[in-house]
Amino acid sequence: MLKLENVKVAYSNIEVLHGINIEVKKGEIVTIIGANGAGKTTTLKSIAGVLPKKKGSRILFHDKDITNFLAEKVVAERISLSPEGRHIFPALTVQDNLAMGAYLRFRDKKGIEEDMQKIFKMFPRLEERKKQLGKTLSGGEQQMLAIARALMSKPELLMLDEPSTGLAPLIVQEIFQIIKKLNQKEGLTILLVEQNAKMALGVADRGYVLKNGEIVMSDTGANLLKDDSVRAAYLGENVYR
Repeated sequence: MLKLENVKVAYSNIEVLHGINIEVKKGEIVTIIGANGAGKTTTLKSIAGVLPKKKGSRILFHDKDITNFLAEKVVAERISLSPEGRHIFPALTVQDNLAMGAYLRFRDKKGIEEDMQKIFKMFPRLEERKKQLGKTLSGGEQQMLAIARALMSKPELLMLDEPSTGLAPLIVQEIFQIIKKLNQKEGLTILLVEQNAKMALGVADRGYVLKNGEIVMSDTGANLLKDDSVRAAYLGENVYR
């Protein structure tokens, strides 16, 4: 479904992605793990059309070259990003936040309403709070809203950037159950960037390890969970005792 070929991204004159190659197949959960500053968020932003890519980079979606598409055109291709830090609209209600997620579909009023009801079944707490302002929600509820807003564009590929950040362990478990359900029951393809490597690899079909802007390892999620170097570097385990 998605291919990144030799993708390079720079901030000013400092290159932060050094020609990375990533593939995501239809129906998979693929995760990218790595330390802070490795380039994980930059990778998602480059796909989302938020950051320009250097010459020679290629991003293909269903074999269509979307390398230089602007963000709104990427969303129109049915790729959606739930960003790090949630970035919901704090002064808008839950319902209006969801409507903003469907802005490219504004003529499809019936479809938007049907999808909003589907979202409320998936996230009952959002329905309970649909008239509340975004800023009044808890951290976990805001994360649910950020994911739900991304779903309102009807993506084929959902990108999630650090969905567990700042959340209590029980809420993290709930968020990851939602991620699994979206993949297994809704058939949604997911590209996940996550600091909690154990949780991410536990749900992922495949994973990539990003270090200093380069892919240094890739394998199934299960195999990466068992790899000593991954366990030592990203899971906090002392495997060399």
